[in-house]
Amino acid sequence: MLNFGRVLLLLVTVSLLSACATSGGSQRNLSQPVALERIAEELPEAQLLDVWIEQFDPGKLPEKEKDALGLSKDIREAEARYIPIHLRGVMEKTGYWGAIRVVPYNTEGAELLVRGKILESNGESLELKISAEDASGRVWFEKIYRGRVSADTYDNLPENIDSFQMVYRMIANDLVKFRNKLTDQQRIAIRQFANVRFAADMAPDAFAGHLQRNEKGLYQLNRLPAENDPAFQRVQIVRERDFLLIDTLNGHFDNYYLGMSVPYHEWRKARSYEAEALREIKRKANTRKLLGALAILGAVAIEVKGSPSTRASTETLRDVMVAGGAVAIKQGMDINSQSVIHQAAIEELGDSFSSETQPLVVEVDGEVYKLTGSAEVQYQQWRVLMRKIYASETGLGVPEINEISVDS
Repeated sequence: MLNFGRVLLLLVTVSLLSACATSGGSQRNLSQPVALERIAEELPEAQLLDVWIEQFDPGKLPEKEKDALGLSKDIREAEARYIPIHLRGVMEKTGYWGAIRVVPYNTEGAELLVRGKILESNGESLELKISAEDASGRVWFEKIYRGRVSADTYDNLPENIDSFQMVYRMIANDLVKFRNKLTDQQRIAIRQFANVRFAADMAPDAFAGHLQRNEKGLYQLNRLPAENDPAFQRVQIVRERDFLLIDTLNGHFDNYYLGMSVPYHEWRKARSYEAEALREIKRKANTRKLLGALAILGAVAIEVKGSPSTRASTETLRDVMVAGGAVAIKQGMDINSQSVIHQAAIEELGDSFSSETQPLVVEVDGEVYKLTGSAEVQYQQWRVLMRKIYASETGLGVPEINEISVDS
């Protein structure tokens, strides 16, 4: 029986050591700093490409309930607007680009279009799928970017720096890297493709035949519109109006971003701390319940395996082991009940954040619109209006378009 007691003591000791060894399991590895690629001297305008960053696909929430705590569709929709705006700001600091704009889905006419999808975002981890394609149909790259931070990262952030700034810098650097591989002729061709694609979208009867797309998805110019073509000149005027509308939208997006920055930072910070605390509580609970179960099993083993004299001499020990084991299990259950409180806190934070990021109501040219899902609707409505104006000025037909109803 002495050997069995030693084995039991060893099991308990190993359990305790294991608990100590895993106490750091909630810690997160900080990503290495990433330096942003910046231009050494200002580039001539002819070498600059305009960039449109499409509102991101919010992706899907985690299927497991424990991973989805505090997350919601509303939060993801908010992030799908926030992240492109922040990426725009990081890209502007490189100095390699012309105008950088955030645009609604399926906006035609970009020289370089950046798309993104949120694969994971919970305050501790950010995973984005990013693709970049220029107006010629050439895909620059499609990559997944990941970043992971610890909860205390949020306590040491400089002002106006996102906790996942390194992810944004990696994306910006990769875009610069590919841009620097282009020749001047390629950049000129990209601008031409962008102009003709916009014209074909605005007036397909007049310009759709100017280009075609091959089986590889690349566009080919059959011919360029004449510079003195009145129809093309009017398209260019419409394009300038389109830029003004997109710039107006970006002004509203900027206001949205500024209003969202503080609650978004606080939400991610609080959720990270809550998630870390929840993991620690569960670890302690599991450890206590394990030790309690081992103590009770040990007492039972002594009762079953021991000799009459051993059972008599260890009766007090067994009673203490059973009582102590029951207390440990009870403490583990109590700690589990605390985890429910933390889960509720996470969910409450998510609900609070969602309520602070409700759609903005904006006014454009006397019409009132909502800047959420309706930002895309607003822009589609604008495109319908521009096509009608163009048709009335040129006498050309307008492609059949479903009218878009907008709250006003």
